[in-house]
Amino acid sequence: MKKVFSLIFILCALTFVVNAQPHISFDTKSQNIGYILWRNPVTVKYSFTNTGDKPLVISNVTVSCGCMEADWTKTPVPVGGKGEVTAVYDAEAIGKFYREIGVYCNASNLPLYLDFSGEVTADPKDYSFTHEFGFGAIRTNKDEIVFDDVNKGDKPQFEILVANTSNKAYSPVLMHLPPYLSAKAEPEVLGSQKNGKIIVTLNTDKLPKLGVTRTTVYLSRFMGDKVNSENEIPVSVVLLPDFSFLSEQQKLNPPAVEISTTSLEYSGLKPKQKKSQTVIITNKGKSNLEILDLQVFTMALNVKVNKHIIKPGESAKMKVTVLAGNLSRSKGKPRVLMITNDPNNPKITININADIKKE
Repeated sequence: MKKVFSLIFILCALTFVVNAQPHISFDTKSQNIGYILWRNPVTVKYSFTNTGDKPLVISNVTVSCGCMEADWTKTPVPVGGKGEVTAVYDAEAIGKFYREIGVYCNASNLPLYLDFSGEVTADPKDYSFTHEFGFGAIRTNKDEIVFDDVNKGDKPQFEILVANTSNKAYSPVLMHLPPYLSAKAEPEVLGSQKNGKIIVTLNTDKLPKLGVTRTTVYLSRFMGDKVNSENEIPVSVVLLPDFSFLSEQQKLNPPAVEISTTSLEYSGLKPKQKKSQTVIITNKGKSNLEILDLQVFTMALNVKVNKHIIKPGESAKMKVTVLAGNLSRSKGKPRVLMITNDPNNPKITININADIKKE
């Protein structure tokens, strides 16, 4: 009888080993990046999570033409961990395009395919296609500066394309930069109807704290320009918590955050309406889950959570309220950012889609 039970145990163990495997889940597999300017390379990013039960390893990433260069997370991605696949498109060919990326990993015997599409335009005077946001006669392709998921010691860069639609020469300058940001314009002077870029560099060693840091910088539109709400650009930085100090016991018994949704819809709002929805945050782990920071990126949102420490098996409620009257005055994409002490999922973003009903 003991031999029978032993045999059953071995068979069950073998079945578990066979079934255990990594699984790669992309946030999106297809992107339309819209209009881009001729000979202005663009980087397309695909974020993924290992939702399996073994480490995920990407062995290679292929591209569909010589107009692209690919890169990817080359270290093994642990269970619940996140990674990224990127492709740089050179934008040398004018017109519409469709490109594919093949991902080879130990989660599938066949390559997994990602794609992106858009259109390259060569008309430097029609900047409304490539530079969506207007600051007087100056146009840019970004209206906020975002540094997501950075680590202490990193010096990442953020690029803003700038176009001068005025009839005078213009020097792109970002005003009121905090100590942890620096900016350089290339070229330093733009002639009339010319375009360039501003490269913003983040020095994480000078950040005041872990978690979320927010500030505002201002784009100078002309010589002697002043700062006001019309030329402000919000900046957000997410410096992830340092988990290197965790003991082996803490690593074996981490908290595990689970959230009921990462997207909320508030469509057809009345001009002065306030509408709330509730998000449930559950701790599926073995130790207390701590909400270390909670931030919104617009004055059109208000967020409250009923407790910041969640015991194993318990839940908390997050109330997210949209203030419709402030939507038109807000810049950037409405979202809620939560930083936790879950080492496998320290950052959660809740995207907010809100619009006012047209009368």
